[in-house]
Amino acid sequence: MNILLATNNKHKIQEIKSILSINNIKLFTLSDLALEIEVEEDKDTLEGNSVKKALDIFRVAKIPTVADDTGLFVPAINNEPGVFSSRYAGESASYDDNCRKLLTRMNEIDDNNRNAYFKTVVCFLIEENKHYLFEGIMKGRIIREQRGMNGFGYDPLFVPEGFDKTYAEMTEDEKNSISHRGKAFIEFRKFIMKQL
Repeated sequence: MNILLATNNKHKIQEIKSILSINNIKLFTLSDLALEIEVEEDKDTLEGNSVKKALDIFRVAKIPTVADDTGLFVPAINNEPGVFSSRYAGESASYDDNCRKLLTRMNEIDDNNRNAYFKTVVCFLIEENKHYLFEGIMKGRIIREQRGMNGFGYDPLFVPEGFDKTYAEMTEDEKNSISHRGKAFIEFRKFIMKQL
């Protein structure tokens, strides 16, 4: 089975490929197929954005497509950044810009109220009107300064529940075994293996 990963994010591609290494599955990226597609993430839910990404790219590539959308939700600040996680500090914001904005927004939040969770929704679209959704959630907390050099996005600020280190202080295998994206793609992997 050929599957297209509907993302241009090199970090996501690396994470997903390490989780989805299955015999009889060939994973393609947009660059493998020489496709340059930017999908506007304008839905107000992760589910909506993941379905839109998968559908828009499937319509061009015409092969089964998997897309995901992920958000970091912090209850103490009205569940920000949420669906705007990747562009929290602006459309062309860097990971560091987004982390700095989050730290500024949470500056006055005491240590007992810094709970947060990451949520990923994966959409696997087989044909235009046939898709499946898979979800992964990881609870944790936001610390007061960035720690760690691995990962991407808000990883240097997020300490998952039951751990003392941030995602960015973990190895790729450690993070993938517990992360929101890891959980969602492991559910997807189970589904795919039943189809083979």
